[in-house]
Amino acid sequence: MTDHLGYGKHAVEGRNGGNSGNGTRAKTVVTDNCGEVEISVPRDRQGSFETQLVGKRQRRLSDVDTLVISLFAKGLTTGEISAHPAEVSGASVSKDTISRITDKIVEEMNTWWARPLESIYAAIFIDAIVVKVRDGQVANQPFYAALGVDLDGHKDILGIWPGQGGGESAKYWLAVLTDQEEPRRHRRVLPGL
Repeated sequence: MTDHLGYGKHAVEGRNGGNSGNGTRAKTVVTDNCGEVEISVPRDRQGSFETQLVGKRQRRLSDVDTLVISLFAKGLTTGEISAHPAEVSGASVSKDTISRITDKIVEEMNTWWARPLESIYAAIFIDAIVVKVRDGQVANQPFYAALGVDLDGHKDILGIWPGQGGGESAKYWLAVLTDQEEPRRHRRVLPGL
């Protein structure tokens, strides 16, 4: 709104007939993951302001879900995710809405974790990737991944396990590969994958 008007919220240019902010209005939009969401859209006295994220007469949002999932995967809290759209565009998304979107992702992850695996794989590839993770502070954390190729040539992620420390460990791989039940039961994955 400040960019649109060319001056701040309580500037004198907006007085005595000049255009100025005029509060917000509620708008309901439909998102892909959590259904209807109510947002607050800023408005100006002359009615010339249009938001960047939600256009006039736009009722469907798919980018908000993608943004929330991306920020969630980067380790932001619901409060931090909620504040981000407000800082960028002035459109607020409630913490409840963020929780509904992220809960949908957690539900999909649980379904993925519980899926049955093939009984035979022609090849299994194992590797680790080091990812910056925020847990109080930002630190490198390895994530161990196993990829199986079935007899038809289709690739299947068998599991992703979070490790400890700053790099890949042969000791950890030994534990994963020798304990047949443990890795399958305790498969873990990053929220964005």
